[in-house]
Amino acid sequence: MQTANEAGRKASGAARRATDNPWIDRLARVGFAARGVLYALIGLLALQIGPFSGSGEKADKSGAIHLVEQQPFGNFLLWVMTIGLAALAIWQIGEAVFSHHRTRDRVESAGRAAVYVLLVISMLGLLLKGKEASSTDKQSRDATSALLELAPPLGQILVALVGLGVIALGIYWIHEGWTAKFMRDMTGGGRWVRRVGQAGYIARGVVAISAGALIGKAAITYDAKDAVGIDGALKGLADAPAGPYLLVAVAVGLMLFAVYCFAEARWHRT
Repeated sequence: MQTANEAGRKASGAARRATDNPWIDRLARVGFAARGVLYALIGLLALQIGPFSGSGEKADKSGAIHLVEQQPFGNFLLWVMTIGLAALAIWQIGEAVFSHHRTRDRVESAGRAAVYVLLVISMLGLLLKGKEASSTDKQSRDATSALLELAPPLGQILVALVGLGVIALGIYWIHEGWTAKFMRDMTGGGRWVRRVGQAGYIARGVVAISAGALIGKAAITYDAKDAVGIDGALKGLADAPAGPYLLVAVAVGLMLFAVYCFAEARWHRT
């Protein structure tokens, strides 16, 4: 008779084999490319916040998804991107649960998996139900509002901690970019991949620090409207001293990160 431990080991082995499937590997590379498409479009939309005419789309993943949908064969492209991002999520879950990496690396994999799952849900909602992908600004404000409804000062403390966490993430990304530690996951590409990856990680870090600061402001003002996502963080940069120049630099950095994502599709270790 099969024991509970044996059943658990068999289930774990089956799940591990599923994440190691060659098709998951191939589709995960499609997912890296899909992420590149999203970041390239976010960078272009970010440019339109500043010195160029606006498109009316949010400069975040929801705006990028809507731009893809509006193109010829847009729905087909969204399906391909959704499948790739779903495979990327499955692969990252496998890395978080079954790998023998350090605890920090496994936590990072779990965080990436959560982001990819949310993206897939948004894209499936658009494809199957015609629901608009929720902007990161709206998601941030809804989450902040829910926390601020808790008994004071608990809600404000939690929102402040979230803001500090997002700032810490931004600092971590800038450190990853400055030291080029992300290259440890690459099997090729050389100096040009290192350079575009550095610019991309630093740009993402600047956006995260801007978003975290504004979330912290929401804790101080007790107003969820101050909390923002990517779009609001980019607009916050545009309003800063020398903002238009900083915004252009960050937008170019995000587009360079898209190039790095395409390189990941070719050379990332899986």
